[in-house]
Amino acid sequence: MKIVCDDKIPFLRGVFEPYAEVVYLPGAAIGAADVRDADAIVTRTRTRCGRALLEGSSVRAIASATIGYDHIDTSYCESHGISWSNAPGCNSGSVAQWVRSVLETLARNHGFTLAGRTLGIVGVGHVGTKVAALSRELGMTVLLCDPPRAAAEGPQGFVSLEEIIDRADIITLHVPLDASTKYMFDVKRIATLRPDHILINSSRGEVVDGDALKTALKSRRLLAAALDVWENEPVIDPELAALVEIATPHIAGYSLDGKANGTSAAVRFLARQLGIAELKDWSVRLPVAAGNDEYDVTRDSDALKADLTAFEHLRETYPVRRENYGATTK
Repeated sequence: MKIVCDDKIPFLRGVFEPYAEVVYLPGAAIGAADVRDADAIVTRTRTRCGRALLEGSSVRAIASATIGYDHIDTSYCESHGISWSNAPGCNSGSVAQWVRSVLETLARNHGFTLAGRTLGIVGVGHVGTKVAALSRELGMTVLLCDPPRAAAEGPQGFVSLEEIIDRADIITLHVPLDASTKYMFDVKRIATLRPDHILINSSRGEVVDGDALKTALKSRRLLAAALDVWENEPVIDPELAALVEIATPHIAGYSLDGKANGTSAAVRFLARQLGIAELKDWSVRLPVAAGNDEYDVTRDSDALKADLTAFEHLRETYPVRRENYGATTK
């Protein structure tokens, strides 16, 4: 067997080597020639897994060590007998930790307390659920918007996006990128935001129209914005980066714990698909996090704003961050 792996996925080297030929390459550089004779791919978001990469190859399984899977053409894979997986929830604690630091930083910067404020959470999956829990611990009123869940479970406990915009002081986005969420916050919707609104996006860059957000920030039609994800990343709009209060290089989910969870899920999936019984229950074993050091998002924001061209370098050399912020981020 042959497995092609993104060379930046942590904890992976040496795991598959007893059972397969393993090739490690930069994710963005993996091409059709590299996977033509491969049985499987272990990927992150930088490898576009669609017809251009897979046609004519022997790939039969793709494992992404990420929550998102918009980099995988799932229709193509399913129609060509290629199994695929992502790692839902793997870094939900890490993203919740990032959101908490964003909330506390913005409250400090603008001189308000979080207790009594209303947070609107759009997308209440693994991440949104943890963000709701930590926000309630901070004394915030929480509104939940998740149309797919509301349709499946009933509307009780959920509100519309329009009600979020009408009632919330702060809006945080935790939706997957698909046809229903692309430019969810477009020119028209951003125009409905108030001058006291704060918008946070750690889902996917294309959920928010960057040009519309720039216009709103320049004209002070909303109080502040915090972005971890960007259209066209790793090349990001310097004007938008300067206007948002917090700008980070898609690292909200980059805790060591989140990375370990993603790699573990990818290995277990491929073990099942490739018949490697010895790895079907494999997982990364991390030591217990020591101390209670609190994550400060301003460190990551300052680093990106100092050099926007370092976007990928900051991701690849990201320092160790553990999820020891509080019980809700575990």
